[in-house]
Amino acid sequence: MGISQDRLSKITDVTYETIIKIESGANKNPTIKTLAKIAKALEVAVDDLIK
Repeated sequence: MGISQDRLSKITDVTYETIIKIESGANKNPTIKTLAKIAKALEVAVDDLIK
């Protein structure tokens, strides 16, 4: 989506390490709160993140 992991981390208030772990699949069960923050920042639905 053209946004860096670092930038996403800053605008969502989710740690950079967490963003990396979610994206790489190392964190297979992020909290719904974390997913909601990321979805809002990316202007997508939470469902779009978990497909």
